Amino acid sequence: MNPLARPDGSLRFGVTVTKKIGNAVMRNRMKRRFRALLRELLPVHGIAGADHVLIGRENGVERDFALLHGELVQALARAAAGKGDPPRKPNGKRGPKPAPKPAHGR
Repeated sequence: MNPLARPDGSLRFGVTVTKKIGNAVMRNRMKRRFRALLRELLPVHGIAGADHVLIGRENGVERDFALLHGELVQALARAAAGKGDPPRKPNGKRGPKPAPKPAHGR
């Protein structure tokens, strides 16, 4: 048994969407979609005693709901099997931060 799992076997979930995704309307829409998926899928596919966290990514609001459904089922199956997420493709936005500009002397 997972040492971090709750002994009562209850399922919990969390949803987070950063401000990078869009305005509040878009972020809230994405969270509503995630919550609808989780309410449907966790009782059947969730891991007992675990916390399930979904993180909103770019283009998540535009994705087809059926596609999100299938991807979440696959992700829960991988998690139940003890496998991690498949590696994501680099988006070119990551990497070292540029050096800060020097402050002009006073």
